[in-house]
Amino acid sequence: MTTTRAPDLPPRAGGGAPQAPAGRLRTWGRFVRFEHTLFSLPLLFAGVLLAAGGLDVPPSLLGVVLLAGTGARTAALGLNRIIDRRIDAANPRTTTRELPSGAMGIGEARALTAVGAVVYAAAAWWIAPICLALAPIPLLVFTAYPYLKRWTPWCHLGVGLGLAMAPLGGWFAVRLEFSDLGPPLLLGLFTLAWVAGFDVIYATLDEEFDRTAGVRSLPARYGRECALRIARGLHASAWVALAALVFWRLFWPTAQLPLLAVGALLVWENARARDIDLAFFRINVWVGFAALATVAAGVAFSSPG
Repeated sequence: MTTTRAPDLPPRAGGGAPQAPAGRLRTWGRFVRFEHTLFSLPLLFAGVLLAAGGLDVPPSLLGVVLLAGTGARTAALGLNRIIDRRIDAANPRTTTRELPSGAMGIGEARALTAVGAVVYAAAAWWIAPICLALAPIPLLVFTAYPYLKRWTPWCHLGVGLGLAMAPLGGWFAVRLEFSDLGPPLLLGLFTLAWVAGFDVIYATLDEEFDRTAGVRSLPARYGRECALRIARGLHASAWVALAALVFWRLFWPTAQLPLLAVGALLVWENARARDIDLAFFRINVWVGFAALATVAAGVAFSSPG
């Protein structure tokens, strides 16, 4: 599949009709899928707690980290939708999305994406100038990810890397230095493998379309069953990374129960992988919060540093 810039898609009949402000807000919310922020925010806060070495984090810092994460997530989803709008228009499952359906114009989509990026950058600047200097790195990852599916079936690692920026960003917002990076890297590795695994599961929805359209994905390249085995391997690796963090740097007697819950949820997710609504949209939210609980329970009784 070509990686050249896709032409703007004209709105469908009636798609550009004016909406009341409340209707536009709903359209914007659907476009950036704010509910998907539930996948990244628990790991963002887990990175903050891990760096703080305890639960005593200033509410103002938590608030600005939340603002940065929301802005970054908005920019990431916007970039994905804009870059993939031509693919979405050709895929019967995604033709009702805002850009291919004409519910939102390309200019509006770009403006909303830019607002998310500005909010993210402003929050990074509020934390520290060095955070603003580093802010383009996640944006580059967010921009590169959609193009990966055009040339490698391992594109799922790209979205995993994008969300792995969350715990690393949360850590750096507290420490503001590149030292003692082992713990956040393990948390980032957990996030990368977990997210890549559930992205493989989600991609099984489009196995046939991806194969005929030339979109690279593990299900399209190796088939559903092989892809699901890879997803199981990724999730096993994710749990091992989180367990290594617990037994290396956290107070494991208090962290082991939520750690076991993470493992049980991952097993359940893979057992129900054919029920995408349950596995992807429901169980995954609980995995993120169970990982946050693991870190919170571990740092609550750990020695600082």
